[in-house]
Formats: sequence, structure tokens, C-alpha cells
Amino acid sequence: MATASEITRFLFFFLFHILLTAYQPLAKQRNPSTALVLGLRHSSASLPIPNASANSRNRQTQISDMMEPLREVRDGYLISLNIGTPPQVIQVYMDTGSDLTWVPCGNLSFDCVDCDDYKNSKLMGIFSSSYSSSSYRESCASPYCTDIHSSDNYFDPCTVAGCSLTTLLKSTCSRPCPSFAYTYGAGGVVTGTLTKDTLRVHGSGSSVTRDIPNFCFGCVGSTYHEPIGIAGFGRGALSLPSQLGLLQKGFSHCFLAFKYANNPNISSPLVIGDMALSSIDKMQFTPMLKSPMYPNYYYIGLEAVTVSNMSATQVPLSLREFDSQGNGGMLIDSGTTYTHLPEPFYSQLLSILESMINYPRAKDVEMRAGFDLCYKVPCPHNNNSLTDDDNIFPSITFHFLNNVSVVLPRGNHFYAMSAPSNSTVVKCLLFQSMDDGDYGPAGVFGSFQQQNLEVVYDLENQRIGFQLMDCASAATNQGLHKK
Repeated sequence: MATASEITRFLFFFLFHILLTAYQPLAKQRNPSTALVLGLRHSSASLPIPNASANSRNRQTQISDMMEPLREVRDGYLISLNIGTPPQVIQVYMDTGSDLTWVPCGNLSFDCVDCDDYKNSKLMGIFSSSYSSSSYRESCASPYCTDIHSSDNYFDPCTVAGCSLTTLLKSTCSRPCPSFAYTYGAGGVVTGTLTKDTLRVHGSGSSVTRDIPNFCFGCVGSTYHEPIGIAGFGRGALSLPSQLGLLQKGFSHCFLAFKYANNPNISSPLVIGDMALSSIDKMQFTPMLKSPMYPNYYYIGLEAVTVSNMSATQVPLSLREFDSQGNGGMLIDSGTTYTHLPEPFYSQLLSILESMINYPRAKDVEMRAGFDLCYKVPCPHNNNSLTDDDNIFPSITFHFLNNVSVVLPRGNHFYAMSAPSNSTVVKCLLFQSMDDGDYGPAGVFGSFQQQNLEVVYDLENQRIGFQLMDCASAATNQGLHKK
């Protein structure tokens, strides 16, 4: 938790940054790319949802398919963005729970407050607009500027930037779009400026690339709790699929098991466009729910949970429907690592699991790691061959709307916290309680529980499909595994 001095430092830095950058001159411009196969991570944006802009609608015929590799790290999946002329490679989290794509900017000036865990991390790259001949600041006349400032009357920041009433009403103001602040559901904040540049993407073949000009993203100079950039995959105008004209199609991903984290030789497949929907015969599809509070994010309805062969446990209505204020539903979010469930249902699930498991509890690890069920599991010869659970823990099945039953793959609920010691390994249940179940989504289906599942977002038909899949084999078949 941040100390009072850290918060004070951030607020001072944030206000200073806003005042300083609101009057910056235009930067040079960059160009976007076309087709992707990716992988993901992160948390959910809490800003009001903008309407789709004309720019995003005009791009819908530019790209048919994209394939990009997703690199798995400890808390999500990274996609490499090739931005600028010449291209600069920046690794960012893939996040289905937000819209804005942003990258850290400024080799010397980028500052992340309360990011001590990442001080020595070499994962992220820093974008320098001065090294790109195609980079420039977005203007107040852009609908993207309206979108990023949609929490206020967007005339206000553009007026501060010096736009006249006439140019505001005609959407012709050439002044740079003022600095923005973008917040995330987990408490993170980023501040920066909207920038346009060229994005280079890969087509259905790794040797096929395409440059997409005028891709709009956040050039972020200061953050709180957000050390690595994010590629937003929500349905807002600023999201990556939206800007590439692929929101009427869909995308799919197949997250590698956690044991492949930080392995540079294998990547998770991410496919965007028609090809993501080409082989869905064996898919189970559950309807995509429309949240009145957050219509740009992906919700599904959870009806029940089954542990082993016990009868299904009914879940609260809030996990499959919304109240009058728009709270409820289950958010499916690649940017949240673990699945979150509301109380008292979460505690009920823990009690059922505890009654079926006979291994000794590791309460010291529970206190240290912040998980609620940890067990000391025998591990003969200190061989961690049981990391994927085999049959030592009861299975967990999620029952979604439309009679969709997803048996979580082994290794998607209990996981080893460290290497074996004294012929024992400690494994913890990687579920968590929903902190604020009364506001926003009632639950979250996180990326850890989506491992070894092919997940298809069929946006045209407003549904999400699931199919058990060996994602390592899928990566090999798509050329994403270097032997």
C-alpha cells in the first residue's frame, strides 16, 4: 500500500505534469500496423465509455487478419507493438478490460510511482517520439481527444489549450489535445498525451507485415502502479481492434500454462480478424452480456460452479445479470490475473474445497502470499511433476449461460508457490475474493483460469466461445515455439 508521502508525491507530480504538458508543441507523427496473433494481462478502466468515432468506423476494411505472439510473464501476457518510423519495439500488456493503448514515453522522464517491484525489470521499452519521423500530437479537433476526455465536458480542456469557441463547435481547432489522466479499476493511474504514429502489424503469416498510419495511443510520462504499457482490447473507439477496423469481427487467444512464464522460446497465440472465427465447430458459446455501466467491456453470465462430482452450487444472481444501476455480471478480463468471486459465495466455495482436501494447510504461506487455501502436498524425490495438479485436487467446473460448462484445466486453480523442499511442495488456490462486489462487476474471470483454453470473442454475434486446448501445441502449430 502506498504511503502518505508517496501519494502526495504522485499528486504533486500529476498536477505539475498536466500544467506543463497542456501547452507542449506538436510532436512528430508515427504510423500503425495491420494484423495480429497475441497474448495478455492487466486491470479494468473505470472511466466513462466513449462512443465509437468516425475514424474507427472508416478503418474497417483495412485489415482482414492479424497474428502476433504473446509473451507470458508473471502477471499477464505481453504483446510487442512496433511503433514509429523507424519502428520502435515496445512490450505492453494485452488487456481486454480497457480501451486505451499506451506506452511509456521519455527515456529519462518516465516515472512510475510505487512500482518498486519493477525497478529492475527489463520487460518494458520506452518510446521516444523524437526518434520517429512520423510521430505527432493529436489535436483537439480529433474524436479521440473527445473520447479520452469524455469524463468531463471535452470543451473544457481544449478551451484551456487555447481553442476558440468557433473552432470548438466546428471541430477544427488545431491545438494539441491536452494531457489526460486514465484510471484503472485496481487503482492504477496514468497521465500523458495522445499521440499518433505508424503501427506495424503482422498478417496471417509472420513474414507479412503492414504499416497502419495514424494509430492513436497514449504517450505516458508518469504512472501510479502501472509500470508497463497496455494494449486496450475493449470495444471503445481508442482500442486497438477498434482502430484497426476489426470490431465487427473478433479475436481469439490461447494462453500458455503458467509454467511457461518468462520462457523466451514459446509464445501464446493471439489472432484478430476473420481467421479467429474460422474453426469454431467444437466451441461452446455463451452470450456476451451488455453492461449498462461499462458497455465497452466483455461480460458473461455465471450460473453455477461444480466442485468434483458434487451437485452444482448456485451462484448469486448478480453474477449473471445487472441491477438498475448497471452493477453485476462477470467480467472476462485478460488484464486481471486471478478469478475474483463475490462474498459470501467465495467463502462457500472455499468451505467445499476444504472439506474435500486432506493435505495439511500451509497457513504461513497463506499469510505471506495473500491466498486463502494453501496445502503442503507430498512431492516424492523433490520432483515437481505434480505442478499441473494431476488428480490430487478436486476439479472445478464453471457453468455459464446457454448451458456452457467449462472444466478448468488442471493447473488453473491450485499452483505451486515455490520449488519443492523436503519432498513437499506448497500449492495455493489462485482465486480471490471480489473486493467491492456491490459496485461494478460482481466477479472477474481472470487470465490464470483461462490458460489452456481457446477463448474466442465473436463480436459480430455477441458471444464468447470456450474450448479446451493444449496451447503449447497450438503455439507450435503456428510457428510460435522455437525448439
